Amino acid sequence: MKGVILAGGTGTRLRPLTKMINKHLLPVGKYPMIYYAIEKLRVAGVTDILLVMNNHSASLYTNFFGSGKDWGVKLAYKIQEGAGGIAEALELAESFVHPGEKLLVLLGDNLFEDSLANYVKEFELLPEGAKVFLKQVDDPRRYGVPVMDGALIKRIEEKPEHPSSSYCVTGIYMYDSSVFSMIKAIEPSARGELEITDVNNLYADKGLLTYHILTGWWIDAGTFPSWYEATDKLREYPDPGNHAPTPGDGF
Repeated sequence: MKGVILAGGTGTRLRPLTKMINKHLLPVGKYPMIYYAIEKLRVAGVTDILLVMNNHSASLYTNFFGSGKDWGVKLAYKIQEGAGGIAEALELAESFVHPGEKLLVLLGDNLFEDSLANYVKEFELLPEGAKVFLKQVDDPRRYGVPVMDGALIKRIEEKPEHPSSSYCVTGIYMYDSSVFSMIKAIEPSARGELEITDVNNLYADKGLLTYHILTGWWIDAGTFPSWYEATDKLREYPDPGNHAPTPGDGF
């Protein structure tokens, strides 16, 4: 399985800091925010990772992480030009993923406690499909909300006025390699972006979208309050190498 971390976006909700530095490089505890996504993949056994970023602070990423060797992974980099959406950023990974290979996709500003190790193993055994990770939240109207039918998701409603549940779709996704044909089949939304919700709904239409509900904490660290909360959670995170967690450990 390949790992893909999406770290584009302009970080408008974290200005003025993000006028100076990309939001995924802002410090959370002792490390830049993006480090925790890399570490989550490593602990899950996914060590071949593509980092998709924009031009803002690109050299800082490569200077800090390099090839990834010192962090226990192998890193490749791609630049997303403009702001064409999450699905457009993911499409840049097509040449990175071999036909028939599966991928685990993380949004770089999603920080969470659960280990993904067991879910990686389970998903590797499936012949096809996609999986999204859900979390119960106080105000699901801010997110994509799943309409569930047993073990499957029938559809995802984006920022609904009257949510069908108190769960939201987090920025943790698993896909088979047909995700790239799914991306090519969607059209830009009203805001001019290729939406990952539209991709997920294509899987749902085929009866191929499953889910897992996170039990530990989850933070979308794209605002100042959530960034502060993430720093509090991860203030004492252990150094990699000497104290790196083993698969199954949470942050």
